[in-house]
Amino acid sequence: MISSVRKAAQILNCFTEDEPALRNLDIAQKLDMSTSTVYRLVHSLCQEGMLIKDSTNRYRLGWKLLELGNMVMYQKDIYDEAVPRIEELTRKFRGTVHIGMLDENGDFIFVLKVAAKDALQVPTFIGERKPTYCFSTGKVLLSSNPSLMEKFTSKDLLKRGPNTIGTVEGLRVEMNQVKNNGFAVSNNENEFGVYGIAAPIQSYSGKNVAALNMVGPISYIQGREKQNMVKHVTKVADSISKDLGYIFEE
Repeated sequence: MISSVRKAAQILNCFTEDEPALRNLDIAQKLDMSTSTVYRLVHSLCQEGMLIKDSTNRYRLGWKLLELGNMVMYQKDIYDEAVPRIEELTRKFRGTVHIGMLDENGDFIFVLKVAAKDALQVPTFIGERKPTYCFSTGKVLLSSNPSLMEKFTSKDLLKRGPNTIGTVEGLRVEMNQVKNNGFAVSNNENEFGVYGIAAPIQSYSGKNVAALNMVGPISYIQGREKQNMVKHVTKVADSISKDLGYIFEE
């Protein structure tokens, strides 16, 4: 039993950002296992929702893993530590803060929303799905998932606001900026007409598992306090990463 569990974990670890989809034979070769053993384990993982089989007979990480990731994110002790910091952030800058995670289709889903009492009303909802390319939260998640970038064509980049990025090349340039800066912005790029600042939330392995953003009126967030807001958004996201076991280099 222990050996099977270890092998199943090894199979899940085969899937990476560069290789998000694998055949049964690919997995067997990577792990030096027999194809029959891999088939049996992969079949069980699919039954449990840990893997899914696509139309090309390749396997991908399944929706159940995202559900488990959400459970880790919102274990009560982690939640209780994170929410007061987020509430302090909203009060300090009179903003609305979200946490978002990727879903199984490559969009992102809001899993937390906290707004200051006097914040601009933003009609977002927990459980709502949005495209990654025109939201600051989505951009952070997209920047660390190059396999998702490869799927975009200019036809996919629907104009959702005055400043929506409309070309794949423009999106690539933006993703490089996000990686270099360590945060993302969205300036009137979606239907909500707001300015957003987002920073990554990292797991113990250093992988971006979520993103935290703060949104508000464009003129206010672009004003003299912008760099201070970036600093505080990043600080809160980093503190949640530490709760999830990520260790920052000194």
